[in-house]
Amino acid sequence: MEGGVEYKEYEHRIKKNISYDILLQDKRIDQSLVDEIVELILEILCSRRKTIRIAGDDYPADLVKERLLKLNSEHMRYVLDCMAENTSQVRNIKQYLKAVIFNAPSTIDNYYRSKVSYDLKSGNLT
Repeated sequence: MEGGVEYKEYEHRIKKNISYDILLQDKRIDQSLVDEIVELILEILCSRRKTIRIAGDDYPADLVKERLLKLNSEHMRYVLDCMAENTSQVRNIKQYLKAVIFNAPSTIDNYYRSKVSYDLKSGNLT
């Protein structure tokens, strides 16, 4: 799979979409974690399955792939924030990451709205 043309095309597209090189200029970001996330996205994009299981639900592979191809650098920062702030033990990190990545476009706004609201209420503005 990794040597295939399709894989390389997806890799280039994902890295371009998430502004990979610019993202990694931020010293707070762990390159190995970003690379793991990119690899997981590529694994899903190159899958030949008709459905992909995310958080216990089966979704049409085309829907999952379409959503993953729309991820940008803000979605990636959101996923990294979710990983950094998670205090629960994750039994299956791959499944957890798949769920966070897949849901990023639909949950990012509420996540940051909630953070701002909490900071305003608690006086944690810095």
